[in-house]
Amino acid sequence: MNSKKPLLTAAAGLALLGTAGCGSAGSAQDAATDEASGTPAPAASSGAPATSGEYQDGEYTATGSYIPPSNTKEEVTVSLTLADGVVTDLQVSTSGNHPTSKRYQAEFTNGVQQEVVGKPLDEVKVDKVASSSLTSSGFNKALDEIKSEASR
Repeated sequence: MNSKKPLLTAAAGLALLGTAGCGSAGSAQDAATDEASGTPAPAASSGAPATSGEYQDGEYTATGSYIPPSNTKEEVTVSLTLADGVVTDLQVSTSGNHPTSKRYQAEFTNGVQQEVVGKPLDEVKVDKVASSSLTSSGFNKALDEIKSEASR
């Protein structure tokens, strides 16, 4: 029973810190006051990447690579079109250097369209598409390069 006491004490201490207002965020009342005065409340910095409004419209192409268990370098080439920071068109081609990789890459390219097209570029980051996580890593590397190139 004594082994639980330090954990409960620590949890209680954290709860007290949270209710004591030891954070840097303003209260809801502060936000309402700013809104009522017509002065916009200051935006909190989240460290997030640039917003979609900060990308130049156009067509971009980049290639990302990854190493699957077959130990043969595979590549994913991503070509996309941006309009107002939103992906309006996407083409993906893959290297298909190994039969197993080729199968996963085909499944990835068939499913990635619905994950990307119509979304703001900043919201696009694929994790696992149609059971292919390694192809996703190559795709995301190419996407990072495109984001960098398209930034204003």
